[in-house]
Amino acid sequence: MRIFVILILGLSFIGCKKGKGEFTLKGNISDKTFNTSHTGAVVKLYQVPVGTTDLQLIGTQTLGSDGNYSFTFPRDKMERYVLKASKDLYFDINENIYFSTMTLKEDNVRNFGTTAKSWVNLRFINASPSSVSDFLAFTKQDGKVDCEECCSKDQQNLYGIIDTSIICVNDGNTMYSYFYYLSGTSNNGIKSVITTAFDTTELLLQY
Repeated sequence: MRIFVILILGLSFIGCKKGKGEFTLKGNISDKTFNTSHTGAVVKLYQVPVGTTDLQLIGTQTLGSDGNYSFTFPRDKMERYVLKASKDLYFDINENIYFSTMTLKEDNVRNFGTTAKSWVNLRFINASPSSVSDFLAFTKQDGKVDCEECCSKDQQNLYGIIDTSIICVNDGNTMYSYFYYLSGTSNNGIKSVITTAFDTTELLLQY
């Protein structure tokens, strides 16, 4: 009888241990601007308990030359995990990985990519407007969207005498463009430029 009880307890212990287990989350982070690994980026993995927004740090790694990361951690019941990767002059990665998508049966592979930052200096000069009511309207056509630093996709208006600059962030080595028209005239069109990674490129409109 004693041996039977010990056996049952032992099996229960093994079952509990197996039921909890460990997740392995791994993958690659790429530099999509230069088609290389995102070498030197700092990667942090957080867990978010159910019913909270608390970010609890699981671990931190710095990417090597291959751009690979790997975290192994207990399978505690969580709402989600958050993977963040950052490097100077690059857009941050901030990805949610939900508990329900994770498995114990195999490694959980998640690959991500980011781009180098660049900037465009939208320069507008109207030194001699035909009237005080002159206005120029422009609307972004191509360029980085949906980021905190991104310039608006909505129409922008400039009035009267103008000599101004508007700095907008963009993905490195990609196009930035806008459509413009000068109200009451036939002066309209597309202005575009390829913005150099890690630098500011000027896009001048003089009217």
